[in-house]
Amino acid sequence: MEVRQEVADFVSALVTVYTICIVAWIVASFVFALGGRVPYNRFLKAVLDFLRDVSEPYLRIFRRLGLRLGPIDFSPIVALIVLRVVGGIVVSLIAP
Repeated sequence: MEVRQEVADFVSALVTVYTICIVAWIVASFVFALGGRVPYNRFLKAVLDFLRDVSEPYLRIFRRLGLRLGPIDFSPIVALIVLRVVGGIVVSLIAP
């Protein structure tokens, strides 16, 4: 396998993992917004803190755009679409 293809596969996997982290944080935030409470657990707190620390800097960029329509915030959807599109473009530019 060529080095460029390996790098393209790595970037593609990185985009996929980051997308999963963002989706997990969005789901967790939605559950908390609906009043769901998680019993205190160190491991769970560490996972949620990790998801927040990884996702929020990227999502904050799109929250500044004001994509809120009433109680629904569309900025995470736009952020995920942009991430997947830009990731696909980067992968196609790297791959032979």
